[in-house]
Amino acid sequence: MSATAALVEALAQALLARGWRLAAAESCTGGLIAAACTELSGSSNWFDRGFVTYSNEAKAEMLGVDPALIAQQGAVSEVVARAMAFGAVRHAQAQVGVAVTGIAGPTGGTPQKPVGTVWFGFQVDGQLSSETCRFDGDRAAVREATVQHALRRLVELVG
Repeated sequence: MSATAALVEALAQALLARGWRLAAAESCTGGLIAAACTELSGSSNWFDRGFVTYSNEAKAEMLGVDPALIAQQGAVSEVVARAMAFGAVRHAQAQVGVAVTGIAGPTGGTPQKPVGTVWFGFQVDGQLSSETCRFDGDRAAVREATVQHALRRLVELVG
């Protein structure tokens, strides 16, 4: 079993034990978290939906992220990640939300936000939290590391 599959299995058990459902709001991963979750048979019992909000407009329209926050802080920021996680739960039938927004590369990085910078937002049973990571590697490596980190933290937060 792959590391990702093992994390999904652990997350599924934790969510099922609480009777909770998950919603994912993804930018830089383009739906990879939702795809990993739905690889597991029976995931409809605990995975509600995924939002692929790659553009700033999608973040505003689908998740209710205030465009002013994006204009002031940038899409790759703590405030936007938190707003995405909140919006995912608000627009779903879920108690748990995860959001990722980052720069997977190879373009798009700046000195302040280099390629590999990812902000994570989590909402678990009404509590918002966030963190940032910087992952090395090419685009595929950054995206895979983002998925695994999101799943690992969800297991910790829900478990």
